[in-house]
Amino acid sequence: MAAPRRNLMQSHQSWTDDLPLCQLCGVGTAPNCVYGPDDKGTQSHPNEDTHLRFRSEDGCSLYGVFNGYDGSRVASFASQCLTAELLLEQLSADHTDADIRRILTQAFEAVEKSYLHTIDDALAEKANLSSYILPHSEKVQERLKELEQEVSGGAMAIVALILNNKLYIANVGTNRALLCKTTSDGQNQFFQLGRPHSTDNDDELQRLAALGLDLARVRQAGQIAGQSSTRRLGDYRVKINYNDIDLLSAAKTRPIIAEPEIHASQSLDSVTGFLLLMSEGLIDALECAHGSEHVNKEIVAMVAAELAQQSTLEAAAQSVVDRVKRLHHDVYTSGRQRATFCSRHEDMTLLIRTLNYPLADGAQTPTQGGRIYPVSVPYSNSQSTSKTSVTLSLVMPSQGTLTNGTNTASTLEEGTPTPGGNQSPTATLQSTITQTQSSSSSSGDGSLFRQRASQAAQPDETGRVPPYVDFTQFYRLWGSEHGDGQVAQGGLGPQ
Repeated sequence: MAAPRRNLMQSHQSWTDDLPLCQLCGVGTAPNCVYGPDDKGTQSHPNEDTHLRFRSEDGCSLYGVFNGYDGSRVASFASQCLTAELLLEQLSADHTDADIRRILTQAFEAVEKSYLHTIDDALAEKANLSSYILPHSEKVQERLKELEQEVSGGAMAIVALILNNKLYIANVGTNRALLCKTTSDGQNQFFQLGRPHSTDNDDELQRLAALGLDLARVRQAGQIAGQSSTRRLGDYRVKINYNDIDLLSAAKTRPIIAEPEIHASQSLDSVTGFLLLMSEGLIDALECAHGSEHVNKEIVAMVAAELAQQSTLEAAAQSVVDRVKRLHHDVYTSGRQRATFCSRHEDMTLLIRTLNYPLADGAQTPTQGGRIYPVSVPYSNSQSTSKTSVTLSLVMPSQGTLTNGTNTASTLEEGTPTPGGNQSPTATLQSTITQTQSSSSSSGDGSLFRQRASQAAQPDETGRVPPYVDFTQFYRLWGSEHGDGQVAQGGLGPQ
């Protein structure tokens, strides 16, 4: 049985490949990256994240993000097995909330048991080879290494189930779920559904203390067998051989568990907004770049801005991930205080599931359709001699309304001419640039702009101030779309 099991796990095909994907969902990903002395990044290991996004014929929807480590084996197995445990007619509209909680918990238990069963033979062979009294031959050492690679690794999982228009979240580990609801006045209110199972979670620490662990040592270590998570799928080291780990040796029973925390059902009736499932790598990358205080707020703002600009959910999710990746890299290259935290990032995955939320029409916003054009704002960091620039989105109104991401605000005075047709943007810029709202699409903490603004530019001999904002891209795009042939080489465009 050993060979068939291993062949099954090593297959790149899955029975879930034939399941219908949910069309109300988009996923963005980015591989792990380590920055070198030349500021260029290299991938240190194959991508270990995976996800699922299926919608059955009976209206049951299942989504998940799995953050693997020490290989993608457990994450891939869990995404396939969990789908089988939940979407093969186990759930029905007649089930109560208690029934669904029980089914979700049992599904995770089945995944854990099934995975550990697949590595039974390899673990037995590993134990047998390790028991040799004589020094291991080179061949035996090589085989032990192969077996360790085969059985090692684990995964964290965040899973969302929508049934009877109710949302259920099942969490194991340090991934994150956010539910964003749009209010009647256009504001986005978001809620984090549950807390990560980590050494910073007081409830988890108390659970470990009840098993006999020394909390002071756990807090000081910060990690358990290389991970901060206190709940995980797989990882035989902390499940089968936990007594061999000094930090866990005093535990009365298995301390690192795969039991999910199920969050109470949330009715989605009349809800407009979106659900976000994020891997730990995405959260950590943004926290390293900007601190942990406003990560949820920043992610929600980025998603709302991209949904206002992108015509597909896949493009919106990928744009957000690319934006976080760029922010992380920009902080690293800036030499600022947080640069030391940004020398590398892990795999990143973001899943967006919309809830009656409108998508943009091409490059237009979902409201008045203002066209977004890029402009470049240079700055120099006070802590570094390097210079870089931040790209802003300048929104040109189409019906007398200036738009800012997902918000629409009429800012033109009565009688102010509005752009239309193939009119050159020069006059419009001169009359409305002080009123146009912009949204950042790159790095910067705000202080950079305040620093730059405080450095008043001196006029030259003609009385003119050197241009601060570079509209080259703006005019190039405008010219190509309106056919006026005017392309600026820099500065403030056509004179």
